[in-house]
Amino acid sequence: MTTRAILEWQEDRGVEWHYIAPGKPMQNGFVESLNGRFRDECLNEHLFRSLPAARVLIEAWRADYNHDRPHTSLGGLTPNEFATRSRQDHNTNRVQL
Repeated sequence: MTTRAILEWQEDRGVEWHYIAPGKPMQNGFVESLNGRFRDECLNEHLFRSLPAARVLIEAWRADYNHDRPHTSLGGLTPNEFATRSRQDHNTNRVQL
């Protein structure tokens, strides 16, 4: 029943749906990495006493992850630093030889 509801929702809203082959989570490595971090750093660290309390803690984790925390995929920059770099900096190869 849940799958049917999700598929109806995506069809009603025109959301493209892409399937990952069974047993192949590496086909979506970015999401798998995010899910693992979220589970290890947020869900496993807190006992949620209520839905509002869960929302507050999860939002705090999300804000830190998306705005303040350096990401290795961004060359050690926070997402805010990466987004505010100049156009020239975006095109510069950051590899040091």
